[in-house]
Amino acid sequence: MPETVYAVPNIPTPNRPVIIDAIICTGCNDCVEVCPIDVFIPAAERGEPPILLHPEECWYCGCCVNHCPTGGAIKINWPIQQRGYWQRASTGQNFRV
Repeated sequence: MPETVYAVPNIPTPNRPVIIDAIICTGCNDCVEVCPIDVFIPAAERGEPPILLHPEECWYCGCCVNHCPTGGAIKINWPIQQRGYWQRASTGQNFRV
């Protein structure tokens, strides 16, 4: 009888470089295949979003976002020091995305 092995995400830090919307994600695992440093692993059940196993190793390259066939299923959560700020010309209000 084969031994059951469980994959548990590494959670030593609150780092979430990639945010996957479980409602939109179809579980195609294209992001798992395209990631150059293998931060994802496929979910145990077919159709579920992949598991972000090694978030601290993410390069923020965006390959997962670019190759996702379902628009809006994956978003990059940029570190604060790398986020862009804009200013509205009409009001002068600062904002970021």
